Amino acid sequence: MTTTSHNGRTRAEERRVLAGTLVGTTIEWYDFFIYAQAAAFVLAPLFFEPLAADNAGLAQILSWASIGISFLFRPLGAVVAGHLGDKYGRKLVLVVTLIGMGGATTAIGLLPTYAAIGVGAPILLILMRVLQGFSAGGEWGGAALMAVEHAPTNKRSFFGSYPQIGVPLGMLLATGFMFILTSSMSSEQFMDWGWRIPFISSVVLILVGYLIRRAVSESPVFTEMQERRRDSSAPLGELLRKHKRPVLLAALIFAGNNAAGYLVIAFFSSYGANVLVMPRSATLIASLVGGVGWFAFTLFGGWIGDKIGKRKTFIIGYLWIIAWAIPMWFLIDTASLPLFTVAIFVLTIGLGPSYGPQSALYAEMFPASVRYSGVSIGYAFGSIIGGAFAPMISQFILNATGQSWMIGLYIAGISTVSLIGVLLVPKSVEGRDLNDTDTGDITAPDEDPRTIQATV
Repeated sequence: MTTTSHNGRTRAEERRVLAGTLVGTTIEWYDFFIYAQAAAFVLAPLFFEPLAADNAGLAQILSWASIGISFLFRPLGAVVAGHLGDKYGRKLVLVVTLIGMGGATTAIGLLPTYAAIGVGAPILLILMRVLQGFSAGGEWGGAALMAVEHAPTNKRSFFGSYPQIGVPLGMLLATGFMFILTSSMSSEQFMDWGWRIPFISSVVLILVGYLIRRAVSESPVFTEMQERRRDSSAPLGELLRKHKRPVLLAALIFAGNNAAGYLVIAFFSSYGANVLVMPRSATLIASLVGGVGWFAFTLFGGWIGDKIGKRKTFIIGYLWIIAWAIPMWFLIDTASLPLFTVAIFVLTIGLGPSYGPQSALYAEMFPASVRYSGVSIGYAFGSIIGGAFAPMISQFILNATGQSWMIGLYIAGISTVSLIGVLLVPKSVEGRDLNDTDTGDITAPDEDPRTIQATV
């Protein structure tokens, strides 16, 4: 017997959608984070140190910069994927971006180092990073909308948290893999060939993700749009003409979470190992605990977003990050593994609520005809403002001041900007009809989507 939910879709279909968005984003972000982990430990000496004239500090900055470069191409990926997703469907774009991301990751694992081919090595590495960034730019928007547009109205935030928890799960997978490798081989073996294994193994994950996503049906909102023939002939052009404000707000809302998140993903491990001289395996253990906290609190953030409202949940998350951004460094600098771990875990208490409801809030900020483009481009620009160069900026601050807590000022500042972005989103946006194809800016303060719906 097939069980049908109150939104008219079967429970089995809903489970397939949630599994497809979760597994796909987990794989994509594993690909992205395995690079961040490698940037923290091995890429500087293997690809960048000769360029920095034997300056290890500058080489590490270049390694962090290579993370940020890929973010610069996310908006291009978001533009292309968003345009195609709004015109031809979410499902097709999800499969293409998955293959693009995984292919680039596998190729990085096969690249020759600077010692083998000279300056060509970092050039090839950066080209693969560009492809990763382009693919990631289109990935998140499709996964987020597939989840939210299949959700009952009162569960949008919770359903939308599934592609969100793919981020901490991808981090756990990447960090766990790195921990196993660094614990089971010598430093020389890891630097020589062991670091390549997580990259090359991505080819297996691509196949798994492809098979799962192929079984997921197209978004019902997009299908209904197609049936009504009300999709825009040029959704990107419409987005740029009429929806600049929600795109800007979406970018600002994500910036603080992304900046703080990239400290958990990569910078803390590098700082612990290279500055505090903690064992590499110990800093990875702390990152793993942080990943567990991020996962749990993101899922909680999605659930509570349906109970108290998405905006309120974001506000709670950002206030927590702002309050903890400076004090956490005094625990980290003890170089004590328990205190180092507690500092990271407590930060994730704020990361979860400021990330879990994001998919649902973004979906409600745009009409259906430009939704894929809007959420993808807003997310991509938020990544540039926030996480793209957060590790590099943190390294600059540390090098310039010698005081780690000054990095906390930077995180608190950018999180304050994101908090302001959340406050500028009207309360009336929450719970709006996702089938609404009105082309007006629904986040403009003088517009109420309920009024718009009543006149359609």
